[in-house]
Amino acid sequence: MVELIRRVIPRDLVGGNIQKLRRMDSLVHIFYEISGTAGAFTTALALIPHFGNNFSFIITPIFFAAASILWWFIQDGIERDTRALVLESQPSYVRAVAGGFYLFFESCWTGGKIIFTHRKFIWLLPGYAVALYGHRYLENAIAPAVARRYLGNSAWAQIMVGGSNFGELLGALFVFMFTNLVHTPMPWLRIDALALLIVWYLPYWHPPKNDVGQAWIVAATFMPISFGWAAGDVSLAAYIQASLARIESQTQNVSALGAVMAFLYSTYIVTYAIASVCLGTYIDRVSDRNNDEVQSAIFSVAGVQFTVIVVLVMTATFVPKGAFSLNPKILSEEDLDTDLEDEDLEYVPGVQVRSKQSHESHEMSSRANSS
Repeated sequence: MVELIRRVIPRDLVGGNIQKLRRMDSLVHIFYEISGTAGAFTTALALIPHFGNNFSFIITPIFFAAASILWWFIQDGIERDTRALVLESQPSYVRAVAGGFYLFFESCWTGGKIIFTHRKFIWLLPGYAVALYGHRYLENAIAPAVARRYLGNSAWAQIMVGGSNFGELLGALFVFMFTNLVHTPMPWLRIDALALLIVWYLPYWHPPKNDVGQAWIVAATFMPISFGWAAGDVSLAAYIQASLARIESQTQNVSALGAVMAFLYSTYIVTYAIASVCLGTYIDRVSDRNNDEVQSAIFSVAGVQFTVIVVLVMTATFVPKGAFSLNPKILSEEDLDTDLEDEDLEYVPGVQVRSKQSHESHEMSSRANSS
């Protein structure tokens, strides 16, 4: 839910202009990665050495409690009369939960239908869901395997994750500062895909155990991978938000943007849930056979698997119309650098819709009345 909210709210705040959305999404990602980088390094360098692997995560409920208090004050800012009216009209808890499940599955169905019936959206499945899976697998599976099996200290995986998060921070910051330099997500996705090939050094790497300096080397190699991914993720999110804002009125009960993001994110979750269990079991078996030596397993789960992801993501970047140039100006012959209220479109977030023609006629009549 947090991920979906993070993808939907920027469009509601700034509308459908892709440049504004890139700045908004990159700003959100910058704050996200500042906390992620600080949290990873604090956990690895301070909390785990002092409290141990289990008790170090006492910080999690503390920050969850702080976040809930902040959310409570946001909720408390609503006028009491409005809040009371909302509470009176709410259904019972069971009906609300059942309705939530129904709307979730309807969102996934609607999102899948939108993606598989439009050429300009079909490439999002490998471009977003598969790329996101690769990035998460890098941080949540490969980093712990390298820390535990290569270096002999599982806590140092957080150093690697911290380096990855810092790379994401730099990628989001670059998009925020140079939002007009790259017009579409395609160049960033191609850089992200090529950067994944960096992991090929891991199967042939035999570092000394219990040397924390080796963990920092891995963190440094993860930075360019995450730089490309974060820049592509921010640009791609802005593209999805801007494109789907222009077909919002064609869906009922659920938002087109929420539906597409629900489908893509659910695809990533299911893929990761299945692959992580299967590949994790494979790594354990190789480790048991080779006395904790897992280089041959990393060859398959990192090198071979990420090469397949590179091919899928790279191929996806050539699917939309106009995507064959090095830095495409627009995709699918759709100009997204304008605000929705300036266009003859169907939907404006939070604004009563008026087409260009009706707006011009309204201005002409106003001038006539004033004269």
